[in-house]
Amino acid sequence: MSTRDYPTLYQINTRVWLTELSGQLGRPATLDDIPDAELDRIASQGVDWVWFLSVWQTGLVAQKVSRSNPEWRWEFQETLPELKEEDIAGSGFAITGYTVHQNLGGDAALARLRERLRKRDLKLMLDFVPNHTGLDHPWIEEHPEYFVRGSELDLAHAPQNYTWVKRNGGDLLLAYGRDPWFSGWPDTLQLNYANPALQEAMIGELIRIAGQCDGVRCDMAMLVLPDVFERTWGQHAPLFWPMATSRVREMVPGFLFMAEVYWDLEWTLQQQGFDYTYDKRLYDRLREGHARPVREYFHAEPAYQNKLARFLENHDEPRAAATFSPDVHQAAAAISFLCPGLRFFHQGQFEGRKKRISPHLVRGPMEPVNENLRRFYDRLLAVLRQPAVRDGQWQLLECTTGWDGNWTNDCFVVFAWQSAKGEYLVVAVNYAPNQSQCHVRLPFEDLAGSRWQLQDQLSPARYEWNGDDMLGRGLFLDLAPWQASAFLMCRVT
Repeated sequence: MSTRDYPTLYQINTRVWLTELSGQLGRPATLDDIPDAELDRIASQGVDWVWFLSVWQTGLVAQKVSRSNPEWRWEFQETLPELKEEDIAGSGFAITGYTVHQNLGGDAALARLRERLRKRDLKLMLDFVPNHTGLDHPWIEEHPEYFVRGSELDLAHAPQNYTWVKRNGGDLLLAYGRDPWFSGWPDTLQLNYANPALQEAMIGELIRIAGQCDGVRCDMAMLVLPDVFERTWGQHAPLFWPMATSRVREMVPGFLFMAEVYWDLEWTLQQQGFDYTYDKRLYDRLREGHARPVREYFHAEPAYQNKLARFLENHDEPRAAATFSPDVHQAAAAISFLCPGLRFFHQGQFEGRKKRISPHLVRGPMEPVNENLRRFYDRLLAVLRQPAVRDGQWQLLECTTGWDGNWTNDCFVVFAWQSAKGEYLVVAVNYAPNQSQCHVRLPFEDLAGSRWQLQDQLSPARYEWNGDDMLGRGLFLDLAPWQASAFLMCRVT
């Protein structure tokens, strides 16, 4: 398979997609029914990784909780006003075993899908949920010591965090899975990382998963860090991730780990073996809508930047088309996906879907396609396929004033890319609601003595500029509010 310094990941809501296919086929669809033509289309967009969300086995007990929880049900009804019971299958993260769900075709269907992906040079990513299991996981009977237990006092003080679990071997009071800032998730049970036997069992699960895919996205990966676990549960837990990632890679060299992580713990998890970590900080700054905090963020060390997974939406976040106005959306996308790191897209993002679909649901609403946004993403994906952006050298550029007294240079975020073959790309974004101007000195040494054409890859615009001027005072930019451009530079004379 090909490798890229800055790969592209496409997340698919597996169960929702198969429900749509079931309607088209007139029978229940499995992973075998995913059309080759769709895989061809995904590959043609320059995607390297496909993350199939929620393929693992879940249980009926967690499903019952999902269907009866009033708060969750209100959210489901907002997404699907014509909600039916069968639309609520239970959370794909309330896992009862790392075997492919029987309704999706089982392990054999996944193996066939993986081979079809491999033929298209696509790598397969699946979920790993380290923090908790579903309510009816076999370990409840076989290994109750793997779970965090509670006392009657715990239940009295925090009834939202504990539950009695019926077992053949005797009922137990166990903790719901949770993070330290919120109430427990009532369709899950908390695993006890203070128990070395549990850690060994989870490494075994990871090794099993590594035989079925090329990488994992680790749900809420920071929750099992020793300090976070101790803050949440008052128990000391040995380090897990360095041992887990190294053990898996001993068995499967090159296996990829991506962490869902927050609370400024991205670098910590990168140091503990993760190839990529969620970049929620850039996302939050883009949502605030100011260029300077975004620009300042890019002063971080390249070794850190290169391991960040950049996104504008995913199954946890609201849809980008519902969060950003159309102009801001395009500007934020240009910044997010034309900087270094892993480019992380979500199914429906290119079409401008606005309704977030909960991982508890297996059906999504019918929504019209935003053709303007789809055309924009077609152009953006074409830029991402260019060698300079795929595996070239990146740097943040300084923007100086357009003229004395003009402050709007502070509204710009500008990058430069250079490929190994000397191809140049300049990404310029006016991340502000006002017309803005600046000069930006380009770092390309061979500009002198020639005129250059700047071909915007995100619009039909074309300009010619003197190379000596771009090395001297700098390229002059005058961009409309929220305008994003990606200038491919070609020598004219």
